[in-house]
This record gives sequence, C-alpha cells and structure tokens, in this order.
Amino acid sequence: MNRIDEQALVLNLSRLQAIAQSGKAYSKDVFDQERYEELTAVTESLIAQLTPVPEKQLAVFMTADEGYATPKVDIRAAVFNEKNQLLLVKEKREGCWALPGGWGDVGYSPFEVAKKETLEEAGVNIIPQKLIALRDMAKHDYPYRLTYVYKLFIYCRWQSGQPVSGVETSDARFFNIDEIQSLDLSLPRNSFVDLMMAYAYHQAPFPTICD
Repeated sequence: MNRIDEQALVLNLSRLQAIAQSGKAYSKDVFDQERYEELTAVTESLIAQLTPVPEKQLAVFMTADEGYATPKVDIRAAVFNEKNQLLLVKEKREGCWALPGGWGDVGYSPFEVAKKETLEEAGVNIIPQKLIALRDMAKHDYPYRLTYVYKLFIYCRWQSGQPVSGVETSDARFFNIDEIQSLDLSLPRNSFVDLMMAYAYHQAPFPTICD
C-alpha cells in the first residue's frame, strides 16, 4: 500500500469514527444507538487491523471525545527576530525541531495560545500579528493520523527574552533560512514547506492561505 492509499484509508476510518460518535450523541432511538455502538466497535477493530496505530493511542482516540465530532486545532507560532531568524524548539519526545505551539486550549484565543506556548517552550515573549495560513492536515503532505486536524500558522514578532528550553523542549534557537534544511523536523507539527512559507510571508506578506 502506498502513502496516498494509506492516507485515504486512515481518513475514511476517521470519518467512520466521527459518524459513530455524532450518531451516539444525537440519536434518540434506542435501536439507532445500538447500531452506532456497533459501528464504533467495528471501526476500532478495523483501525487495529489495518493501521500501525499503537493500542494506547487507539484507545485514547476512540474515547477522548464525545458529542458532535469536530477537528482539533493545532496552533504554531512563526516567530522572527530582528536578524530575520526563525525560532524553533526541539521536542523532548522525539528529538526533532518544530515551531513552538500545540493544541488550542479552551478559554484562549489562537493568538493567546501562540503567545503562551512560545513562552512555555522557548522562554521568549512575542507579539502575534497575523494568521499566515489555516491548513487542513489531511490535504497536505504530513504523516497520517487518525485525529482530524486543522493547523494554524501565526506570524509573530519577537518582543523580549532569549531562547531557553522548557518542560517539553530540550533546546530552543533562532535559525537562519539556510540552516533549516539540515535539521530533523517534527513532521506532524510542521514540514519544510511550512517553514519556507513562514519565511516567504516574513519577506513579503501575502493574503492568508486557507484550504
């Protein structure tokens, strides 16, 4: 099975799970409830058989959400300093580099999440300014995942502080554009294309990209 087929399979399985989850939340008929419960069980079995998703991750995916199924939101801060360098953090979990950021938090706007995550992961104070892009993760060349994700890339200006590691990061630095190509990037968080997009916006701002 090639990469495109794998992505299509995972996307369809995710859709099945979303249908089952939404059905259980809104169906009033007891027999429909039973059918949606059965659909949930069948979907979980198919995911376990057809994808390399670890058992613990699958259990979280199948039980972590309820109600109408909606995408999760991943927010990434593209922070540039006065030397036109881009801030990246090294994730402890996988030892790869990424734009600071994370899942959207309840009670925080996207700009507030970008500011909070950058301070926590890199020790840098920033001023979020513009939304560069809103990407549907399933429609771009990211590693496939069961959770359906929208990715927000926010252009930010460095305000104060020098990069330091945080609880979830082992390193944080500003990089020149030519240094980025040699780094091991955390591809679920950002691709090389994403970083080049951020650099392009920094050089000459363009209208927000939205899938």
